[in-house]
Amino acid sequence: MPSPSLKTLLVSTPKRTLAVAESLTSGNLQARVGAISGASHFFIGGITAYTLAAKVGLLGVDYAEAEACDCVSESVARQMARGVAERFGANLGVATTGYAEPYAEQGVIVPFAWWAIAERQADGSWTETSGRLTCPELNRVGVQLRVTDAAWEALLKYLNGAD
Repeated sequence: MPSPSLKTLLVSTPKRTLAVAESLTSGNLQARVGAISGASHFFIGGITAYTLAAKVGLLGVDYAEAEACDCVSESVARQMARGVAERFGANLGVATTGYAEPYAEQGVIVPFAWWAIAERQADGSWTETSGRLTCPELNRVGVQLRVTDAAWEALLKYLNGAD
């Protein structure tokens, strides 16, 4: 039996709303969500924030922490997920950040990324999950697509209660 679709999972009880913050995936995740017929019933919006200033100013990421890791860490991904949910008034946020290709200046030999999911609970607390993946032997676009797939799969798994 196929698993329920993202739309089914978000509009069923409890109804959830979704916002997306992307860096490495550069809008791919938002486009995938937006391609769903009826997405306006659960998808509030998204932000592609590449720079430190954008992550801090738009998503509320801690400047010092993000600067220290070039905006690529589990904590930054989680802050982005919470920040986009807060910015759009959604109760569920998904975020991606990472390196789509090697970056010698930062010591990145193999492209890698973090994804994060944050859900605001009724009491105002957050339930969060995150993951890291490496993408050896993929080009820039291949990395972006693989990370989009990973975040999508993680979101479906989370919503299915399998986290």
